[in-house]
Amino acid sequence: MTERRFDGRVAVITGSGRGLGREYALLLASKGARIVVNDLGSGISGDGGDAGPAEEVVREIRAAGGEAVACTDSVATPEGGKAIIDAALDSFGAIDILIHNAGNVRYGSLEEISYEDFRAVVDVHLMGAFHVVRPAFPLMCKAGYGRVVLTGSIGGIYGTHNVVNYGVSKAGTIGLNNVIAIEGAAKGVKSNMILPGAVTRMAEGLDISQYPPMGADLVAPVVGWLAHESCSISGEMLVSMAGRVARAYVAETEGAYRPDWTIDQVAENIEAIRDTDREWILPPLPSGYLDHLQRSFEMARRGG
Repeated sequence: MTERRFDGRVAVITGSGRGLGREYALLLASKGARIVVNDLGSGISGDGGDAGPAEEVVREIRAAGGEAVACTDSVATPEGGKAIIDAALDSFGAIDILIHNAGNVRYGSLEEISYEDFRAVVDVHLMGAFHVVRPAFPLMCKAGYGRVVLTGSIGGIYGTHNVVNYGVSKAGTIGLNNVIAIEGAAKGVKSNMILPGAVTRMAEGLDISQYPPMGADLVAPVVGWLAHESCSISGEMLVSMAGRVARAYVAETEGAYRPDWTIDQVAENIEAIRDTDREWILPPLPSGYLDHLQRSFEMARRGG
């Protein structure tokens, strides 16, 4: 089997000074990619800054014979996002791969969370994704090639207690991923999401005593494939947790049709509306949005 490599490719990886991002950076660099190691070096809540983590990863890559530069700008602002992409252009003259992995954690229930804590997480996870995608995407389209990997979470699909900011951010990132994939399809740009599960510093405070092995090294190869030129999918989500790799996706039931509805009729038909025996799985590509409209209109035309 031919080894998949990244020779000549330039990869920007946010949040790559530690944890998952560090593993992604080391793996891609070992396969020939030139890496912008972006990490603010903040605490887990996003406060403070330290150039040390990014610089240490750069030293590791260079010691192994690879090429890398450190960047400590923050994804949380448009200016920071542009500076991160500019670091790739200034150092290596291009950007081929963008992996948005930067994250922070601020816990709080929906009843109690402060606006500051809500916004601080959204600014890094969701707005941070947009802040780096927005300057990188036109460059990729112009070059006719690009690979974007955004970080989602099962928390963005199913939700969980005390992290409404995180759940909102990861759910919103699904929409961004879909649009990148749709608008990039004709221009050689693919975008997918990784929904990782790994024990990193973001698991601080959790009881992990019953967890199976969940190292970041188990996730990195999945991200590597999504970032590779041979990646055959776009607009999708891959789960990687404790050695399990799977696809996550959005689906609809076929539902029920009536030419008119009352509240009572909705109640009477709720089981048919929710029946999962006949699902519609309509991925964003090639035409999920239009397929949804077409099927819905067809049900109306035929009366159910």
